[in-house]
Amino acid sequence: MNFLKYTSYLYLAFGIYFLYDGFTKWNSVTETPWLSFIIAGLAIFMFFFRRKFSKKFDDRNKQS
Repeated sequence: MNFLKYTSYLYLAFGIYFLYDGFTKWNSVTETPWLSFIIAGLAIFMFFFRRKFSKKFDDRNKQS
């Protein structure tokens, strides 16, 4: 279960990638960047959510 601590960083990597993708599409007339920004926001939210949940889970296991 130790690998689950590192999977939250995949969300962060995807968030950074989609932020980059959104900014590259920003000046394009034919493409819309909004979907990339929404996915980036969701990925960054999931990073913090998973990190908080992992800490809460570890604290609960230490008390037992």
